Amino acid sequence: MAGHSSGTNRGSHSMDKSITLPPDEIFRNLENAKRFAIDIGIRIPLIYTWFRLRHVVTISMLQEADGDPLYEISVQEEITARLHFIKFENAYIETCLDFIKDHLVNTETKVIKATGGGAYKFKDLIEKKLKLKVDKEDEMSCLIKGCNFVLRNIPHEAFVYAKHADSEFRFQTTHPDIFPYLLVNIGSGVSIVKVESEDQFERIGGSSIGGGTFWGLGALLTKTKVKFDELLQLASKGQHTSVDMLVKDIYGGAYGSLGLTGDLIASSFGKSATADKEFSKEDMAKSLLHMISNDIGQLACLYARLHNLNRVYFGGFFIRGHPVTMHTITYSINFFTKGEVQALFLRHEGYLGAIGAFLKGAEEDNPNQYSWGENYAGSSGLMSVSPDLNPMQRARSGTFDMLEMDRLERQLVNLPLLQDPSSYIPDTMDLTEDALAREYWLYCFEEALDGVVKRAIASQPDMPEAAERAEKFRQKYRHKLQTLRNQPFAYGSLTVRSLLDTREHCLNEFNFPDPYSKIKQKENDVALRYYLKVVKSLEELSWEQRQFALVRGLLAGNVFDWGAKAISDVLESDPEFGFEEAKRQLQGNTETFYTQTIRGGPPHTCALFFVDNSGIDIILGVFPFVRELLGRGTQVVLASNSGPALNDVTNGELVVHRLFPCTSGCRLDKVLATVVRERQTDLVIIEGMGRAIHTNYYAMLSCESLKLAVIKNSWLAERLGGKIFSVVFKYEVPPKH
Repeated sequence: MAGHSSGTNRGSHSMDKSITLPPDEIFRNLENAKRFAIDIGIRIPLIYTWFRLRHVVTISMLQEADGDPLYEISVQEEITARLHFIKFENAYIETCLDFIKDHLVNTETKVIKATGGGAYKFKDLIEKKLKLKVDKEDEMSCLIKGCNFVLRNIPHEAFVYAKHADSEFRFQTTHPDIFPYLLVNIGSGVSIVKVESEDQFERIGGSSIGGGTFWGLGALLTKTKVKFDELLQLASKGQHTSVDMLVKDIYGGAYGSLGLTGDLIASSFGKSATADKEFSKEDMAKSLLHMISNDIGQLACLYARLHNLNRVYFGGFFIRGHPVTMHTITYSINFFTKGEVQALFLRHEGYLGAIGAFLKGAEEDNPNQYSWGENYAGSSGLMSVSPDLNPMQRARSGTFDMLEMDRLERQLVNLPLLQDPSSYIPDTMDLTEDALAREYWLYCFEEALDGVVKRAIASQPDMPEAAERAEKFRQKYRHKLQTLRNQPFAYGSLTVRSLLDTREHCLNEFNFPDPYSKIKQKENDVALRYYLKVVKSLEELSWEQRQFALVRGLLAGNVFDWGAKAISDVLESDPEFGFEEAKRQLQGNTETFYTQTIRGGPPHTCALFFVDNSGIDIILGVFPFVRELLGRGTQVVLASNSGPALNDVTNGELVVHRLFPCTSGCRLDKVLATVVRERQTDLVIIEGMGRAIHTNYYAMLSCESLKLAVIKNSWLAERLGGKIFSVVFKYEVPPKH
């Protein structure tokens, strides 16, 4: 925790050893930790990295022989890095260090990076317990490095807090250029930092009145040795108006000529000087929280105006996602700037210093050359401290919070063809704000859980323990869904995409890299044998008839999606359901779409095609369409998932089919972005419900684009005013300048 002062912290003389540490959850894989960093303040974020074996599905092409599979699927292991964060109060530091010491069996490191005021205070204790040299790093530079890291790598890291809105957490899409910004870090004290670039920052102000002040004065006022969270809980139950003097207490109402409302605090603790009564602990804690929050908010506002900055992030342990604190600071910033500046909060504000210290220790590995993604399976997520906003208490001790991040295979960047990357919002529907849609989709994912478990077990028939692991996956993912039902903002904006990501993370956690691999192998094999027949029938058509047939084939192929229950039920009950049957199911006159597209126009230079499903979709729908584009002289780049998701086609399969593989998603492989620019891409085709409807539907591109999908969900079709198997075919041409 970074703050204005070095921060002497409570609990240093009487270490509490009464807690029980669940090692599998809190300190998992500690025995293989390779590098450590720690940030010691009122609460201590500890970070360590370890390299895990990730199971990857690979595909090998075979010689074609009658009746034999055309290719085979195998599972290989690759090593990838994971960051594991644990955050706990410093009262438990000795217990946690003892636990770490007992489990450090495979580590090769001799040094632990440390920052924060307590890095000096606990240096001897850490070195004695862990037999590691403490290498202290500058607190402020660690803080900035950590903040830059989370803003670059975690979507929806920043949010605005709106207490009385239907969705109190409004997550912000991070601007591609995160600089400049103002960071107000509230630790034991307050530091206000202007950040202009990765390595250029300046501490322009601060205050000694911060989190340590709240804790210390709170203990004195309430005459109790409460923990920090317990003091916040007291404040959440209090009424500050019992203690504070308001404008209306002085003037009998509002002070109109000065623009002051009657409910505005005129004097914090003002009533305590004259009232002949005892005040409750809750009311005094609430008044104290308001006083400190208002002071910090006004200070931040003045510095933001002085330096002409409109992005102001608040971090540090004092915030901790606490509604009363965030509301008070938000109100203060809004009041003093007349709404011109928003107070932005960070989901992982308590980890910034530890992340920065870790990055300094890992510079030889150049961690910033990679992109990192949050692993939802191992992260506790954003939880409100307020009991009325958090009816479902965490099963583990509330003393610990966790965050896990995985190093991604490729560095991700925005698609260079976006008209305005700063305004790009990938997801079409925010389930955090849409309660009806949220409940429906949570129900859908829960209902589909049995089927996913079944497929997971079937994908590993030679592993007798697969059933046990699949049951653990079921329990983990069901718990995540329950968490999201009560705390939809836990991992940022809740979307259909994030629900899918969470499921994939949980599957990978229990070594199910591709539960649908056997289905994909079978369907790809069948579709490949049928491919030449489809091509031959297309060649027999006139040019115009062939264009209509190609469009219908593309849409019919997209019907085959095991992620849609209506389709999976059909495919389970009727294995003979095929390509021609899918064409007959399509709702809508696809011929009308043809007049909107490339009829008679010149060929495009290069088409970027984001593909969807394996089997019939990619082989009988996409490949003939691509073949036609190639015949017109258009280069084609196919982009797919880097990893499995249901029966989506992956890079490995595209390699087998000898087409150009690149990773997909709303952010793209840097290699793909380079290819897009070098090949002068002037047509983007986005296929499937996940890519063209749940995401990217409103994405504005700087070239021609075609978004197409078949609606395979009755509820969604009805909401969009259609029927199941209705077609979405959206052709867009950017405005000419």
